[in-house]
Amino acid sequence: MSEHGAIEYATADGNDYAEHERTYALFTALTKWGTVAVALLMVVMWFTLL
Repeated sequence: MSEHGAIEYATADGNDYAEHERTYALFTALTKWGTVAVALLMVVMWFTLL
């Protein structure tokens, strides 16, 4: 095992907070509109399937 070299980890330099915030904003928007779409689908199903 002594012939193995040192472990090198590939890490990013710094934090990209702007990209993180854009990704989180997209996630929350999709979650909100997905919930609204499912609720609307449930209302349409309630009216059509009665």
